Amino acid sequence: MAMTSSPPAGGGSWDGNSWNGNGYGNGSAGAAPAPAAVDRPLTGFGLFGPRHQRHTLSVEQLDSLALPIGDDGVVVGVDADGQPAVLGVNRPTPYDMVLIGGLWTAQVLALRAAATGARVAVETGRAQAWAQLVQAVGGGQSGMTVHDVGRVPPQGASAGGPVLVVRDCGMRPPRGRVASAPWQSVLTLLPYLSPVAPRLMRQARLVGVQRVSPDEAAEIGRVIGLPRGEWESLPTLADGVTLWCTDRDRQYVMTQATDAETGLLGNARRMD
Repeated sequence: MAMTSSPPAGGGSWDGNSWNGNGYGNGSAGAAPAPAAVDRPLTGFGLFGPRHQRHTLSVEQLDSLALPIGDDGVVVGVDADGQPAVLGVNRPTPYDMVLIGGLWTAQVLALRAAATGARVAVETGRAQAWAQLVQAVGGGQSGMTVHDVGRVPPQGASAGGPVLVVRDCGMRPPRGRVASAPWQSVLTLLPYLSPVAPRLMRQARLVGVQRVSPDEAAEIGRVIGLPRGEWESLPTLADGVTLWCTDRDRQYVMTQATDAETGLLGNARRMD
């Protein structure tokens, strides 16, 4: 809207800076003093917010600035020191994981991954074992879906919609139609060491091992290069304990179920 300026009542003339004449601006001597300015809110700029002093740091203080941010991902349990162990499932690069262990642990991981916002696609030959979990999480594109072996459709993973594919296909899982990809991680569950396990373990970026027989433990130690003391401990692991291994790190983790998870999945167990 166009704004126009009108002269004050009583007339006067404009000298380029203000009105002269009836006591305004640079009028004649004896003119009345100019009225005090009245503060008026500026319209169109929103509400006035609180006014605080600015927070500033000197260059020397910048080195001491730190943000309390830890690892981002799925809390898979606690380590030997009782600290949370976090698994970064949602990644911008392909990520393959192998778990030689029980269905209970794989389902806890799937449930917690779904809680972080990831979509979970389960490839399995025992859909009935996943039915209760799917019902609890919810199906469709925003929850958990179950597919027959070899029939997982493309998932369309993205940064805004990461995906975890759980392959529960027995001891000899076939090559999957859906492989790991950016924002799409794959967890392959093996109940025991099988002829295809060495290949899968070598290809994986993360390997989890639960309680196995002494012979299996020795073979696993040879394939992924575990120290003797660690592969010898594998046959003695308690239910819910997993040795997670990468190329550079190894960590024992105890997965402790919440009350809701226990009500849904029962207590931790190696066998189903």
